[in-house]
Amino acid sequence: MTRILILGANGQLARTTSRVLLGTTDATLTLYLRRASRLANPDTARCRIVEGDVLDPGALRAAMQGQDVVYANVAGEMARQAQTIIDAMHEAGMRRLIFISSMGIYGEVPGEKYRSILDPYRDSAAIIEASDLDFTILRPGWFTHDPAGSYSITRKGEPFQGHDISLESLAGLIAKIATTPELHVRDSIGVSDR
Repeated sequence: MTRILILGANGQLARTTSRVLLGTTDATLTLYLRRASRLANPDTARCRIVEGDVLDPGALRAAMQGQDVVYANVAGEMARQAQTIIDAMHEAGMRRLIFISSMGIYGEVPGEKYRSILDPYRDSAAIIEASDLDFTILRPGWFTHDPAGSYSITRKGEPFQGHDISLESLAGLIAKIATTPELHVRDSIGVSDR
């Protein structure tokens, strides 16, 4: 049984991924978010909700105790959060990190020019890539509410394929990565529907 800490657990993708993990795996989840009252516990036998800020090193380190995987779905001060996550993982003796970023951070989207809106995603990805963690950075396209289906994966340095990604497809991929320790380790992958 994999124990997964989900940071930013009230986000749309995190909520979808929690549902997929509970429905398709035997994983236990720790749902970490700033205001716990915004989230109802979907399964009291397999989930616990922890209120805390990713930028609070003590609370974050405490939430990491006994976990196997950190899945970070954060926004805001992403570079600072990435460094806080890395530091807390080191202190907690953790190695496996799944971090959500965005398509376009490497200029891999054909026809797209440099966009400063991507700077927080670009900066946080660079910090994670410089770490010694067993990370997977996911760079999804725009989210849709389509059913799960096939998707394309591109690696860093390859042109991004497609544009959109179903939340269901992406959540399924996250569940697969979270429960398969060696899958996409130290990799940054773009994900879009075919």
